[in-house]
Amino acid sequence: MTPLKLIVGLGNIGTDYADTRHNAGFWFVDELAYRHKAVFRAEKKFFCDIAKVMINRREIRLIKPTTFMNLSGQAVAAVAHFYRVNPDEILVVHDELDLTCGSLKLKQGGGNNGHNGLKDIQAKLGTPNFWRLRLGIDRVADKNQVVSYVLKKPTLEQQVKIDESILRALDEIETIVSGDFQTAMNRLHSK
Repeated sequence: MTPLKLIVGLGNIGTDYADTRHNAGFWFVDELAYRHKAVFRAEKKFFCDIAKVMINRREIRLIKPTTFMNLSGQAVAAVAHFYRVNPDEILVVHDELDLTCGSLKLKQGGGNNGHNGLKDIQAKLGTPNFWRLRLGIDRVADKNQVVSYVLKKPTLEQQVKIDESILRALDEIETIVSGDFQTAMNRLHSK
């Protein structure tokens, strides 16, 4: 069991994107920081906003890249390199089209499934072997509409389901951070 050192929330910066589906990862780390009374501060040298929290007596860094989604790896690699964080000590939280709203999946490695944030992180770290927490946002029927879909606000019903999935995942954060991923997966995937 390898404990986590870094939790990355993916999203796009700016008020135009704050409430869009693509920012589900930001919503997760914002709520985690809020629960621990942590405040994000800009770190230009790391291309992100960063906060520190204590979970299970471990210092965990939370980051929100400020590079926009497609260049998220720049921030992740900069922080990981500076603080000597290995890929298997990183959890990336992101929106997932292939899961229904309210669903979530925890997994290590795998492909990027067309998610440009994941694609850039894999390229910059040189490996796909980091942990992912995939927050379901539903799939749009027309592939040509994917970009406009993820960059729009969810419906009220979808928002409630996404928020509930975030709260369920946060209920397991101590287990996840400790590196007991199998227990966390068993609990998260069975609901």
